[in-house]
Amino acid sequence: MAASDGPLKGVKVLDLSRILAGPTCTQLLGDLGASVIKVENPATGGDDTRQWGPPYVEDADGNRSDLSAYFMSANRNKKSVAVDIATPEGQAEIRRLAGHADILIENFKPGGLAKYGLDYDSLRGGLPGLVYCSISGYGQTGPNSTKPGYDLMAQGYGGIMSLTGEPDGAPMKVGVGIADVMCGMYAAVGILAALRHRDLTGEGQQIDLALVDAQVAWLINEGVNYLTSGQVPRRRGNGHPNIVPYDVYETADGHVILAVGNDSQFKRFCDYLDLPHLSGDTRFATNPARLEHRDTLNAELRPAMRTRRTTEVIEGLESLRVPVGPVRTLDQVFASDQVAARQMQIAMQAAPGEVQLIGNPLNLSRTPVTYRHAPPTFGADTEAVLSSENPFED
Repeated sequence: MAASDGPLKGVKVLDLSRILAGPTCTQLLGDLGASVIKVENPATGGDDTRQWGPPYVEDADGNRSDLSAYFMSANRNKKSVAVDIATPEGQAEIRRLAGHADILIENFKPGGLAKYGLDYDSLRGGLPGLVYCSISGYGQTGPNSTKPGYDLMAQGYGGIMSLTGEPDGAPMKVGVGIADVMCGMYAAVGILAALRHRDLTGEGQQIDLALVDAQVAWLINEGVNYLTSGQVPRRRGNGHPNIVPYDVYETADGHVILAVGNDSQFKRFCDYLDLPHLSGDTRFATNPARLEHRDTLNAELRPAMRTRRTTEVIEGLESLRVPVGPVRTLDQVFASDQVAARQMQIAMQAAPGEVQLIGNPLNLSRTPVTYRHAPPTFGADTEAVLSSENPFED
């Protein structure tokens, strides 16, 4: 296999999902070389996120396209096909495409595709090798399975909002749709595991994935902190539940992030601030002690940090091998030489013109990701795909 082919070249994905969790998954599979056909509803103008703007891409004449920034964030390396699955003709087309596919991914409400004969039980008999991934808010089973699922609801129900925000403030969602994104990542892992099983045995299966389940799973240390101690964690703003000082600190002209992970780093940090007595104080000498006396320690550290400029703090602590970093705005992020070196901003030629996208973070030495298709305008590939005997030809 040539390095440019991608590790998933030849894998065919039929994408019946929309918004973010499913599309994040299928974009990742597409970046890795899979051929992805995205099915969109002609009655609604396609994926909901096509209308989630501004901003939108405009053509050379200033006309707005249906490529919103939100839609483009999760829909490159796909072909767009407009099919109405509520019609017998549309259902027949989906069954035909599924017959060519290795993977089908959908995010309808549990049972929502059964009335069209497109649910897993309806398809599995004729397509025993199909890997069928179902994403929903609460999963295919359980008392909440019939409830709709949205990222914000999952963040609230699954507990992450109770941990996010200032100690005395309101519960706060994460700044992006992280429950959707992480669910899409779990979906990609599950699909590849099921594909491996299918390749070994010929047996397909259904993957039942819930936004809320995925969000509970990535409570990670705070979730296990609770399960171990029985103590409900409280919001700490940017503070870490198990490490001090590990927080955002105000400087004379901005903010810096400190991540002091061990006692030797803490000693060097205190020496830098001209506060050497703190590292010898029994209340602060060890991380467990610093946790116990977090507020007392911060009352000493924060005024000292505010006397120094951001660049001074970063340069000084980096020279002492104390983990420190800036809080950057997005213009600073995408203007950085690090983003350029790692190719985390890419340009692609879409139908209305050139678009700027975020790159894929995976760097495979033999089979790198590829960017073959810009995010498609609605239904752009309908005729070509539906008239082809090999609809997944990439």
